[in-house]
Amino acid sequence: MQIKRYTVQPGSLKNLQLIDDTLPPPGPGEVQVAVKAVGLNFADVFAIWGFYKAAPKETFTPGLEYAGEITALGEGVVNFKVGDRVMGVTRFGGYTTGINIHSDYIVPIPADWSYATGAAFLVQTLTAYYGLFNLGALQDGQTVLIHSIAGGVGLQGLKICKAKGCFVVGTVGNAGKIELAKANGCDRVLVRGKNFEQELRDALGDRQLDLVIDTVGGRYFSIPWKMLAPMGRLIVVGASRYASVGNRPNLFRMLWHFLTRPKIDPQALPELNRGLFGFNLIYLYDRIDLMPPMLDDLQSMQLTPPHVGHTFSFAQIREAILLFQSGKTQGKVVVEVG
Repeated sequence: MQIKRYTVQPGSLKNLQLIDDTLPPPGPGEVQVAVKAVGLNFADVFAIWGFYKAAPKETFTPGLEYAGEITALGEGVVNFKVGDRVMGVTRFGGYTTGINIHSDYIVPIPADWSYATGAAFLVQTLTAYYGLFNLGALQDGQTVLIHSIAGGVGLQGLKICKAKGCFVVGTVGNAGKIELAKANGCDRVLVRGKNFEQELRDALGDRQLDLVIDTVGGRYFSIPWKMLAPMGRLIVVGASRYASVGNRPNLFRMLWHFLTRPKIDPQALPELNRGLFGFNLIYLYDRIDLMPPMLDDLQSMQLTPPHVGHTFSFAQIREAILLFQSGKTQGKVVVEVG
């Protein structure tokens, strides 16, 4: 199968190159997928810059998720057939028009979903689910703070929390994202700014803060951390404050954020009665056995499809990444192939 894929030597977005390649037949247990849409993630940006520890250090193809149509089956694959529409995750390699992947790492796309919607689902939804339940021990009716509530992880986390009857406070980077959050059921939406601490206290009222999903870091970590109820949990799934717009990272900005990052004394945790967790989805890639039960539970919640806020062509992938870096996006950014 003749394909096109993007490769990059980590360090700069300028190093992203589109090349022609030949995809061999799928191996045992694998399927071959003609990719129709690719989802963008913050891990892509940091991997391209060379700051994502799980990413290859040499030239590689970025991308963690995609959707497409099966064009060939490897030996032993019985649960899929040629022509099936699927969405999948991969440990990099997603910026491509074709991929061979083990059948464990794909699932069918719902009949009424587009390929773009399929490419917007797995990474964000599984990140939100694992953070909320496996690490956050989410219970019905709790009070949850979700940063970047209008982003991919935030919106999926919001839907999950509302399915469990939770009271959700969400934060956004600018006021233009408030309506999207409210339209998806967010109870209180705060624009992150200098008055964040008091605004969060006002939004909580008499409620205790049980769980926080942090995607930002800095003071937006520290302030809710000290407000957590006894046995409350804070889950770190990202640190968008390190992001900047451009081909290369802003090293001085990153250094300043690193030097001023919050410091936690582990010996104080027993007195505080709080829990702190962090994870990235690469861990779940190595524990693919966790995916089916999570997807079954998500299906029982009957969530609405993920929100695709921005679409680009495959040739516009650099423009898509630059917009994604800006923090001005809403929902998922998807690159459509073909």
